[in-house]
Amino acid sequence: MTRARQALGAAGEDLAATWYEARGYRVLARNWRCRAGELDLVLRQGTTVVFCEVKSRSSLAFGSPLEAVTPEKCRRIRRLAAMWLAQAEAGAVELRFDVAAVLGGRVEVVEAAF
Repeated sequence: MTRARQALGAAGEDLAATWYEARGYRVLARNWRCRAGELDLVLRQGTTVVFCEVKSRSSLAFGSPLEAVTPEKCRRIRRLAAMWLAQAEAGAVELRFDVAAVLGGRVEVVEAAF
């Protein structure tokens, strides 16, 4: 991955985290990694823990950011979420899987996307 793409992804994650924090969410983890992969954002509001996949694009040339979250990607995020929950003492009552699409500095969050 090029540095420009890494910077675009990091900027998108910053925008998404700011979007959530402005709505009262607390960031529990950013870029949580294990051998199986990475979770972009793990957030909490009340008793709900949210796992958010952030997709950033500079244009629509390769499709919308939302289109990049495939069924296989959803399955991987669910597996990673189970691993994160096993090692964290989050005490969540409800889990939610969101997707944040960042395009041109604008954030669109789809709550309960999968």
